[in-house]
Amino acid sequence: MQGMAHHRRLHRQLQLVCLVAVVLTAAPAAHAIFHFDFRLDSDSPFFGRSAAARHDNWRRAALESNARQARRLAKALDKLSGAAPGAPAAAATDIAAADVTISPYAHQGHSLTVGVGTPPQPSKVILDLGSDLLWTQCSLVGPTAKQLEPVFDAARSSSFSVLPCDSKLCEAGTFTNKTCTDRKCAYENDYGIMTATGVLATETFTFGAHHGVSANLTFGCGKLANGTIAEASGILGLSPGPLSMLKQLAITKFSYCLTPFADRKTSPVMFGAMADLGKYKTTGKVQTIPLLKNPVEDIYYYVPMVGMSVGSKRLDVPQETLAIKPDGTGGTVLDSATTLAYLVEPAFTELKKAVMEGIKLPVANRSVDDYPVCFELPRGMSMEGVQVPPLVLHFDGDAEMSLPRDNYFQEPSPGMMCLAVMQAPFEGAPNVIGNVQQQNMHVLYDVGNRKFSYAPTKCDSI
Repeated sequence: MQGMAHHRRLHRQLQLVCLVAVVLTAAPAAHAIFHFDFRLDSDSPFFGRSAAARHDNWRRAALESNARQARRLAKALDKLSGAAPGAPAAAATDIAAADVTISPYAHQGHSLTVGVGTPPQPSKVILDLGSDLLWTQCSLVGPTAKQLEPVFDAARSSSFSVLPCDSKLCEAGTFTNKTCTDRKCAYENDYGIMTATGVLATETFTFGAHHGVSANLTFGCGKLANGTIAEASGILGLSPGPLSMLKQLAITKFSYCLTPFADRKTSPVMFGAMADLGKYKTTGKVQTIPLLKNPVEDIYYYVPMVGMSVGSKRLDVPQETLAIKPDGTGGTVLDSATTLAYLVEPAFTELKKAVMEGIKLPVANRSVDDYPVCFELPRGMSMEGVQVPPLVLHFDGDAEMSLPRDNYFQEPSPGMMCLAVMQAPFEGAPNVIGNVQQQNMHVLYDVGNRKFSYAPTKCDSI
C-alpha cells in the first residue's frame, strides 16, 4: 500500500505550460447549430524583454516543467488505480467555425482573457491540454492569490449557480480530493507546483474581444491553496477528460499552430470547420496518425510513436518500450502545457548518446538548472550559428515528425546550448511531446474520428 501511495504521489505532475485556446457557444436547444468567428490575442512572454530575460525565462520554464512532472503523473496514476466514471452526455453543439489567437504567457504558458458571469468580469486563464477543468479564482471561497485582474465575484453575477453533489459532472470529475459540504461539490486539484481548491458551479463565459460569444459551462470557482500562477486567474483545460469544455459543448475538432517563444508573436487556434490543415499554407506535407485510447484513463492525447532518429541515424530504441502498457502506463502523449520533451529509457539514453557524438562542440562541465546535456558555444556565437541534424520521431504507419534544432535545443544561458529533452521521472511515465517540439507545426486534433494530423507551417502566416 505504501508503494502504491508513493507511486500515486509521483504521478501527479505532467505539468501545465503552454498552449491551447478556446471558444464556446451557448447550447440552449438540444440540436442547435452555431456558426461564429473570432480572434483573441495575448502578449508573448518575451514581449518587450531583453535577451537576458529570455534566457532566464527558458531556465524557469525548464525548472517548472520538471517540478510539475511528478504531480501530473501522479494524477494519471490515481486514475489508473481505479475505474473512472463514464463521461456525461455532452450538449449537442456543432461549432462550424471558431478562431482563437493566443501567445505564450509569462514563463508558464499561453493564456487568453475571458469574461466570467453576467455582466462579464475579466479573467485571464492559462490554456492546458493536459487537464480538463476550467477554473478561475473566485471570492466565494476566500482569499486568493494576487493577480492583475479583479478576482471573480460570484455575488455580482446574475447567472452564477453552485453545482450540487449529486450532479453528473460532480460525480464524473476526477480530482485529487472531492468532498460535499452544504451539498456543494467541493474539490482539490494539483497542477504541478500549485494546488487549487474550490467548488463546482455553472456560469456564463464570454469569449472574444470583438464578438461577444457566450457559453454556459460548469467550472471551478476556486483559489490557490499553494503555489503561484503568475498574474493569471486560473486554467482552461482542453483534455479529453469529462469536465473539459470540449465534452460539455460537443466540440469534436480543434487545431493550433505555435509560434516560437522568441518571436514574440501570437499563436492561432481554430475550432470546428476552421480546424482544417488543408485550408492553410504549410511548409511540408500533412501527415495523419491515430489518436490512441489509453485502456484505463482519459487525461491525455496519445499517439503511436514507434522510434526515433537523429538525422539519418535510427536510434536503437525497442518499439515495445514506447507503447502503452495494458495497465495504462507508458505510451507517448502530446501536451501543449509542458515546455520540454520527456523520454523513457532507453530512448533518452540513446538520444543523449547520439547528441554527444554528433555535435562538434565541447560538452559543458557545468549544468544549467535541470537541463541534462549542455554544450559550450564559441565565444560571441549564439545557438543560431550551430548546425544540428533534425530529431525525427517515427510513428506507426511510416509517418514522421521532423524537429529542427530550435524544437529540441534551447539557449537557457548565454554561451550554453542545451538539450530540451529530459528523462522521464520514473518507470511507467509516458513520453511527452511538449510545446517546444510543436513550434511552427500546425497540429489538428480530430477527437470525433480519433485522428491527429500535423504539418510544418510558418505559424505567424496563418
